Amino acid sequence: MRGQEARDQAERKAAMSTLAQSSGDDIVRLWNEAGLPSDAELLRGPETGLVTLRGRIGGGGAPFNVGEATVTRATVRLPSGQVGHSYALGRDKQKAMLAAIADALWQDPGRRAEVETGLIVPLRSALTTAQEKRRAETAATKVDFFTMVRGED
Repeated sequence: MRGQEARDQAERKAAMSTLAQSSGDDIVRLWNEAGLPSDAELLRGPETGLVTLRGRIGGGGAPFNVGEATVTRATVRLPSGQVGHSYALGRDKQKAMLAAIADALWQDPGRRAEVETGLIVPLRSALTTAQEKRRAETAATKVDFFTMVRGED
């Protein structure tokens, strides 16, 4: 039982990560294409605020405040009782609300496959394609530096 809970938690985290990284327009488009329900009781938000971004000197040294980022969050409850949460960078309240509803739907074993196939899988595919394109564009600008040894040294 404990192993299944850990797998479910990891899969839920991956699904929410995909939603957080995707654009609001893509989520709305796929949501409408999949025909997912959007009726839910708002428990919190969607509301926008700031979070402090922290870094570490040298990647592992003393922490310091880098700055702040705008974040929008939402919490919803479906008529069936599942509660969903979401946080998204930026001010897109519709994205935060739909992500929270998707989280709640994903937690319902009867709706999980529908959310995965209609929303998460296409978003994940689009993100992977965009990352590969970015890597290819970056690799095209790579410069190899080398040092020639002169005979008089």
